[in-house]
Amino acid sequence: MRNRLIILGIFALVSCKAQQYPLNTDYEEVPNYSYLKDLDNELDAYVGNYKATFQGKEIILFITKQENKLEKRVNIKFYRDALIVKYIVKDPAGNILQDTKNNNLPDIELYSTRIRSYDKSVIFYYSGTNCGVGWGDVFLKKISNTQFSWEYRPDDMIITPERCPGNPDLTIYLPKTKDLIFTKQ
Repeated sequence: MRNRLIILGIFALVSCKAQQYPLNTDYEEVPNYSYLKDLDNELDAYVGNYKATFQGKEIILFITKQENKLEKRVNIKFYRDALIVKYIVKDPAGNILQDTKNNNLPDIELYSTRIRSYDKSVIFYYSGTNCGVGWGDVFLKKISNTQFSWEYRPDDMIITPERCPGNPDLTIYLPKTKDLIFTKQ
């Protein structure tokens, strides 16, 4: 009986390990509920608080690493390690224009979807602000241990009153630019 329990335990351990894949594995090629893990700790280099100024506005990014983040797609659910970005954007007078760090805005997400080791960059999905305005991709490219460059590529979307009722703020506060340098604080 004891041997059976040991064999069953080893089988369970091996089965769990079989569900773990390197972070950049194509999620469409893995079984449901697989885990895309940051095996080489490549995401860790981006964790921290970063600051930049663009067109007089101060942008502060708060980047954390989340392990086992559940991702839901049409035909698959899987877990992945991801960088999560919360941010604060201030006008030149220091007034807060948008704050996803302290205000719990669950509809605004900015998280990593892929890492490109060959050029030290990470690709992020940005859900956009109210009604999805400004959704698109953000690219962070590591320059040094304390700096990275930022590129934000918003995708176009037509907003109709039916799609976005009321009078929501449809401003995109993140800097729509390329090669903006953020410095670690």
